[in-house]
Amino acid sequence: MATTNGEDHVHVSNAPITLPDHLIKEISELPKLTKEQCGHLRHFHNLSTQPDGDWSFMGGSSGQDHDEGSFRYQLAFMAYAAGAAHYHRLPALRSVFRSLMDNLIKKMLHPEVWGYWYLTSQSGKRLDRDLVELRKPWADPVCKENVMYSGHLLLMVSLYSMLFDDDHYDEEDSIVFDWSPMWWGMGPERYSYSRSKLQETILKQMEQNGWMGTCCEPNIVFIICNQFPLIATRYNDVRNGTNIIDDILPKYKQAWEQRGGFLSENGLFRRWYAVNQDEVLSSEDISHSAWIMAFMPWNHPFIQTLYPSLAHGFLHPTPDHRLNIHPPSLATAIRHLISSSPEDLDPTSPSTISLAKSSLSSASLPSPTTQLPTFGFVAQWLSEIPGSPALTPLLHHADRFLNPRWHRGGLYYARHPPGWDAEGNYLYMEPYSGNAAIGYARLNVKGGQRGMWERPWGRGEVGVREEVDGEVRGRSWVEGVGLGDGVDFLRGGWCGDGAMVVTLRTWDGLTRIIRFRIDNLGKDRRWGVYIDGRLSGLNEGADEGDEKGGMEIEVEVGGEEVDIVVVDIDRLLLMEAQ
Repeated sequence: MATTNGEDHVHVSNAPITLPDHLIKEISELPKLTKEQCGHLRHFHNLSTQPDGDWSFMGGSSGQDHDEGSFRYQLAFMAYAAGAAHYHRLPALRSVFRSLMDNLIKKMLHPEVWGYWYLTSQSGKRLDRDLVELRKPWADPVCKENVMYSGHLLLMVSLYSMLFDDDHYDEEDSIVFDWSPMWWGMGPERYSYSRSKLQETILKQMEQNGWMGTCCEPNIVFIICNQFPLIATRYNDVRNGTNIIDDILPKYKQAWEQRGGFLSENGLFRRWYAVNQDEVLSSEDISHSAWIMAFMPWNHPFIQTLYPSLAHGFLHPTPDHRLNIHPPSLATAIRHLISSSPEDLDPTSPSTISLAKSSLSSASLPSPTTQLPTFGFVAQWLSEIPGSPALTPLLHHADRFLNPRWHRGGLYYARHPPGWDAEGNYLYMEPYSGNAAIGYARLNVKGGQRGMWERPWGRGEVGVREEVDGEVRGRSWVEGVGLGDGVDFLRGGWCGDGAMVVTLRTWDGLTRIIRFRIDNLGKDRRWGVYIDGRLSGLNEGADEGDEKGGMEIEVEVGGEEVDIVVVDIDRLLLMEAQ
């Protein structure tokens, strides 16, 4: 327990040492999360701790969990948002993010998330035009195809292992699917996997498809869905001391180059590859291209070259400092004008937009039944790519037009039917963007996925630079507290040498006593504790048997921010002397 002796002197190893009563270290250099960022994390927590079967705020318009707003996508991208926030913003808060991600993974394993696959496994004419009869269905959601679920699950558990130095999900039966419909079937079925077995299963199918990728639905390989197992393989290489990803990526790139490359003639990413027909389908809107560019960190130089040409026509800056999204039909007309005109047309000028609108017929208007979660995809894209517009104008649009709501301290954007208003302002809001994607964008940083790809936290083996591993693994971290304790965390990192900062407040303004532990302080190190800038106590060294060193913190927290700073006594005294 951190304690004070009630005097001006703190005693360590029987030698009196005078510590300043007030903190002399500047902590403002460590940025705090905004109210909105804290709100997104709280919303993730609220959704991930709902009772099984309660999918409040998460239900999609189809009611069948088939589209891009499905439970699996919401859960996965909440986990990616939490991972990015932990890695880039709050790296010392290990228990906070571990409990959040563990809850999201448990939700991901619920049968209501993956049970759709039994019917989908039969395939259909929409997926395979040459199909003459339905296939025999199977319940195991990851043994074949379905990388739109299995790839996300793999990245979730791989991210968990990388961030928390934890191999729980590589244990036998750590990933279990129980299939037991009550009124039909031949009895309960159980399918067991581990992180490594799941990765092996996915990569084997990629190889069977000539390295074009693993199928999402029967017969269909989406570019976007295959990025997530690729990222996971990189993390697992670092953790396992292997180098599988460097063998896969050249084959994957070559396979797509042999079929014309990733881009269509219109400059957008191609949408999917049909295996049985050996055909590639192009795309006419920005949605999947934006989604891909947000999560292709291994191909960053190529992605970097695509902006701004890819955004022409789709993204429109407004006079009131927002970034709006045009309907696909209008965007396509603008892009056609730019490519066919001998003049250099400005895609954002009123004259260009007016000319493009005049070329459209009523049949060209966007169909509300085929609307994709474009806003969320674009937000994720702009949050990632250096050189793209700042995310702030897009978020200004969301906060003005897309129904921001607060519930139990959590921030989300409420559902709204597809469409644009009379002035052309994008209005559509669905659960994927409203619950997960906008939160991901706010919590990510420019180059966030690229940074995690290049410098994942590991154990010092192949692929990890020694200084990166030591920078994180060698520092102290917080244990024993989480979002379930009723507090939001605005800071949780290290400020220069020898200091760790945690800033927290209750989400509802109520006063609570919060207890947690700071681990990995070092067995023979001496630490002082400052609360709101005033000396509160010290730690005189680790208890017997505590090799890594740690201390317990107890603090009263209410609606006002509380700063807890743990400093290395010797370094603090050196600073004071200087």
